Amino acid sequence: MSTGSELFAIAAHLHVLLRRKTGRVTDTEWMTVNAEYAREIVRYTREKARSDGHTDLLPLADKLEAAINAMGAMPRRTLLEVAADSLRPGPASPAAPDGDPRYVGGLR
Repeated sequence: MSTGSELFAIAAHLHVLLRRKTGRVTDTEWMTVNAEYAREIVRYTREKARSDGHTDLLPLADKLEAAINAMGAMPRRTLLEVAADSLRPGPASPAAPDGDPRYVGGLR
């Protein structure tokens, strides 16, 4: 089973190759949290491998698809949900020293 970091590594590698070979820019992080987007990137990659002869992209498309499948049916998350999760302060994000909760760690 692939971990999140393995999935991110596959997505990042595929991102670099797609950019270099096809000019396509992908969102690596979104690929790791949205299975629908990742599957579309797999489809696009295979299409380009066939139409443009970039057969070296096929193993990465297979790896990404296997990683998605190994993680099971990932729930579809909107970009807003992902952004909200990344902005939500956690226990490792203390309030500013003066106690004002609007500023995380004293940053303004």
